[in-house]
Amino acid sequence: MKTKSLGFIGGGRVTRIFLQAFVNKKAIFESISVFDTNPETLQALKLQFPFIQILTSASETAKKDVVFLALHPPVIMETLEKIKSEVSEQTIFISLAPKITIAKMSAVLPINQIVRLIPNATSVINHGYNPVSFASGMSEIQKWYILEMLNLLGHTFETAEEKLEGYALISAMLPTYFWFQWNELETIGTEFGLSQAECRESIYETLNAALNTMYRSGMSSDAVMNLIPVKPIGENEDQIKGIYQEKLKTLFEKIKA
Repeated sequence: MKTKSLGFIGGGRVTRIFLQAFVNKKAIFESISVFDTNPETLQALKLQFPFIQILTSASETAKKDVVFLALHPPVIMETLEKIKSEVSEQTIFISLAPKITIAKMSAVLPINQIVRLIPNATSVINHGYNPVSFASGMSEIQKWYILEMLNLLGHTFETAEEKLEGYALISAMLPTYFWFQWNELETIGTEFGLSQAECRESIYETLNAALNTMYRSGMSSDAVMNLIPVKPIGENEDQIKGIYQEKLKTLFEKIKA
């Protein structure tokens, strides 16, 4: 299959993640174009990635071979209404948002090649864990091309569309539950006399080992959690579990298709 032109409608965080992943892998496309309603966003993106083409409308972007909808759910349907007349039968549309289903997009776009992907921020270093769902009318060769391209971001795998919002909460948003904690531990470690480099190395190595102990040792979760007798924040565990239950279930109800 020939090299295709890519278009991004939306130039925010997720588009930057994709572009950086492509740069890391030295991926070559016919062209990569971006449109955003904010000129400052486009200017900053062009400075970071000089090879991209800046377009002046979503309709112009919709003429590319593969079009990424890097938009928040509330504006997706109105955007599709604006661009539908510019879409050809060969265009492949990839939505990067939760909530808006393939069926809803198919009711507006005059094509069968519609894909939904829940991207993970770790794709920025090509270690994403990215579930994808395809419209039923897509051919195997089209699926193969999309999976080959998206595997540049990391591990991309096909799943049932109704599972995408679950993956959004349990995978895509997962780092946000922990990143700030690791950063805080790094700060505290320096107060205990370790250098920043020593803190970062210690946290990195221990987290990797802890993940493998929990998920690769063959031990039960209770047995793993009983390996360390002293739990400095053990008295707060129920409170933390309650926060997970409340916040994540509420958000899931809000974003589910």
